[in-house]
Amino acid sequence: MLSFPHDHKLLALVDVNGFDPREVTVTVKGRKVKVLAEHEEERTTARGKEYSYRNITREISLPPGVSEGEVTYSLGPNSVVKIETTHKCCLCLRSR
Repeated sequence: MLSFPHDHKLLALVDVNGFDPREVTVTVKGRKVKVLAEHEEERTTARGKEYSYRNITREISLPPGVSEGEVTYSLGPNSVVKIETTHKCCLCLRSR
């Protein structure tokens, strides 16, 4: 889920609850910020091997006036990726 708060430096919040921090990647490329979380699991049961896979992908476009080098991101203890810009911008982002 993407959230668009009123803080003009905060671009988006992405909930990655249920994923280990090592399973979350954030890339900034081509004027887009992409958040990807992937989890794979294999286990052996009495019936054989079972596999599970789940992922989430969120992509947002940078607003006008914000360059890729001005984007910062962090994963907080509440499993939310916080995507910000180093200066205030005039537009909030819309998810794609």
